[in-house]
Amino acid sequence: MLSNQILHKAVQDIKRITGLECAVWDMKGICLVMTNERMTSLDQAVAKFCGAAPTVSAEELLFRIEKDVGMFLVHDDEDPCYSLVLKGGSPQMEMAGRLGVSQLENLLFAYKEKMDKNRFIQNLILDNMLLVDVYNQAKKMKIPVELRRTVFLIEARNEAENLILETLKGLYATGTKDFVTAVDERHVILVKALENTDDYLQLDQIARELVDTLNMEAMVSVRIAYGTIISELKDVSKSYKEADMALEVGRVFYADKNILAYNELGIGRLIHQLPASLCSMFLNEVFEGNTADQFEEEELITVYTFFDNNLNISETARQLYVHRNTLVYRLEKIQKRTGLDVRVFEDALTFKIAMMVADHMKYIGG
Repeated sequence: MLSNQILHKAVQDIKRITGLECAVWDMKGICLVMTNERMTSLDQAVAKFCGAAPTVSAEELLFRIEKDVGMFLVHDDEDPCYSLVLKGGSPQMEMAGRLGVSQLENLLFAYKEKMDKNRFIQNLILDNMLLVDVYNQAKKMKIPVELRRTVFLIEARNEAENLILETLKGLYATGTKDFVTAVDERHVILVKALENTDDYLQLDQIARELVDTLNMEAMVSVRIAYGTIISELKDVSKSYKEADMALEVGRVFYADKNILAYNELGIGRLIHQLPASLCSMFLNEVFEGNTADQFEEEELITVYTFFDNNLNISETARQLYVHRNTLVYRLEKIQKRTGLDVRVFEDALTFKIAMMVADHMKYIGG
């Protein structure tokens, strides 16, 4: 059914064009929208009119005009769904009513078509369709089957899905190539059509523009992940699953990033797919039965800054505002606990991977 906002605009347009007061009732006799509060005095008459509706077929335009009031039935396919009521002195009452009914029925048709596409894309993303159904429905809806596309998955940092959804629909959901739909209260999907010349640099640019647009226009902070480029409609679910994994990996290993590309997840993607038993074995081997929680925050800040500076003692000490000897002392404390000298590249790599595996185990509850 149509939203009250759409109905309100429709009755205002009818009044503006015809000069007649206008209102819409549902089939339960409830007035949904009106251009004049005095229209509610017609409640009983409209209820009686709606009561006769089930006996009339969709081919017949049921209407009744008495004095200065005209009541017209609006159908959704073959089912009556609204009563359009006009009030005022006009010899063109019947024509105005018929045109109003046509407008509302066209709005209903457009809304259903839009919802059908939305359901199609959701089912496609979730792999709920047979391949033959994908092609048949796409043909029916005039959706191109062979077209380069990528799925962008937008995650709100707080619950603001409606703002994201409406903003993206205004930008992209205007044809048969791009699609926008919601997954849940925090996630929105954009299936974006691409040009033949678009590459992953262009995808990154699109993602950055989305982050900036949603931040400025919707005042929403988001993280965006995107999958690989696909060439056929049936592979949309593949790109979506890749984007979903990118978001999940990002939560664990790249919490400071607001744009995540599936093809740039690095070692995070590898660790994410390791079985928990193998991860536990590796951590026991590196930390000799202890846990990653044994390190103090100061020690971790020190060693991560050391890694960021390519194992450069002098530059790390300068950034941390500590003496060189203090830095060396902190790194040696880690060596005594783990046997790993993080000043040596191989040991530094082992420690870095071990801490990432530990973060993964925390995330999965292991």
